Amino acid sequence: MNRPLSSLRRFVTALGLLSVVAAGLAFTALVHGALFGPRWLLLIGLPASALALVVFGKVGEPAQSDVVARGLRPGGPRAFAPALVHGVKAVDRETGRPVLDGRSLESVFAFDLTVVPDGLPVYRVQVHHPLDVQGLLHRSRGVVEYDPEQPWRVVIPDNPPRAWLARANGVTPPAVVEQHVGGAPAGLRIFVGSVVFAAVLLVLVRVLG
Repeated sequence: MNRPLSSLRRFVTALGLLSVVAAGLAFTALVHGALFGPRWLLLIGLPASALALVVFGKVGEPAQSDVVARGLRPGGPRAFAPALVHGVKAVDRETGRPVLDGRSLESVFAFDLTVVPDGLPVYRVQVHHPLDVQGLLHRSRGVVEYDPEQPWRVVIPDNPPRAWLARANGVTPPAVVEQHVGGAPAGLRIFVGSVVFAAVLLVLVRVLG
């Protein structure tokens, strides 16, 4: 597997494990404080658990990609690649949440794309851009510019070379896509893991305490 994508996957895994532990501790404090005391555990666990559930809900909102692209590095390597367009929506510039008014200055377009680069695994990524520069709202294929060393750095160029546009129009959907979230909502595994962790921790506390 390509090293940059592998490093990114390890980081996401570590972040997920940290989320499981943090949310599990919050659920443990809530249940233990409510059932057995002391009261301060309940006062801490209640808002912490509520915050965790809100985060899980936001993560679980429809989002086809678990990777939001960063911009290109100044002076860094870059290359063009065809991209398949899965969907376009207007989101808040700061939070990334869907918005109703796509013409607002506080909103940008979020393009859900599968990038098909040369010599690298195909991967799915979400790219934000204030304008629909390639008319991707009404097209199923386009061209992106990306960093071959850090493939999650992707932008949508205003005027890609015509040769790449022609190549993009002929690209076929790949059978395997890296970094694609499918099946269960994005936050479900972390939520289940945190509940299991909390249950085990509660049992240990009652047995050993």
